[in-house]
Amino acid sequence: MKIITSGAAYLDIDAYACCIAYAELLNLQGIPARAISSAQTNASVSKTVLGWGTGLHDYAPKPHDEFVLVDVSDYHHFDPMVVLDQVVEVIDHHPGYETYWAEKLRSAADIRPIGAAATQVFQRWQTAGLLPRISEQSAALLATAILDNTLNFTGQMTTTADIEAYAELAATAKLSADWPQQYFLECQASIEADLIGALAADLKRMKPDSNLPQIFAQMTVWDADALLQKHHPAITGWMAEQGEDAMLNVIGIRERKSCIVAHATVSQKKLNNLLALEWQAGIAVVEPSILRKELLKLGLSAVS
Repeated sequence: MKIITSGAAYLDIDAYACCIAYAELLNLQGIPARAISSAQTNASVSKTVLGWGTGLHDYAPKPHDEFVLVDVSDYHHFDPMVVLDQVVEVIDHHPGYETYWAEKLRSAADIRPIGAAATQVFQRWQTAGLLPRISEQSAALLATAILDNTLNFTGQMTTTADIEAYAELAATAKLSADWPQQYFLECQASIEADLIGALAADLKRMKPDSNLPQIFAQMTVWDADALLQKHHPAITGWMAEQGEDAMLNVIGIRERKSCIVAHATVSQKKLNNLLALEWQAGIAVVEPSILRKELLKLGLSAVS
């Protein structure tokens, strides 16, 4: 059995979609596969998305099962069920571990700069010649993951492949033209309903050599200005509890910008080394929007 899974901290829409859609593809090809995760989904897996009915499998890994990792390649952050020596494939778009996996898995390691890992899974459906048989649910999941990870195609890592994949998947899934706005508004409502929970559910602890603040939280919403105006005191209080080196990246789809919140001087200095920022009351605006993985790439480049 091949276990399709992702990271340990949380399951976002890209990881969730990739697990489900890739397991479906492998099973169609006659390769037994299960999409499972120990992590909880975050706000990017909205109520509508959960309501599509296609979810993760209820399965406990057995000793000789193999593991396929999607939307993650840093083995420090794999789902705890993963046995490192039994990983047979990695599909990811985050930088940092390309050489490690290329040496270990050769062509079975597909780690490259692209907007969404969902696009990489879509391309596997294409290559297999099975795209006409993809379920509407998997098509909708992959399309929504591309929307989220490309920031509605405004993100700096968006590629032509992402745009083309979304167009085909959205048509297959019969997604409406206003689905992007509906989706991001729904994510924002979910975040605002449990702000502290949403912050904790999309938080990463960065390694010291990343050149980034140690605590890095991120959320994608439709209207970043409205969220910060309403919730800035609660966000400030939560960040103070995280220690002296923390940041939050609030990505606004409507405004096409990132509002980076960092009150500690040490955090601001790290970010100033990577970007030209102007801080006002602990907030700096980046236009166009920037994702955590893009900041991570900048930090790694600064090291080298």
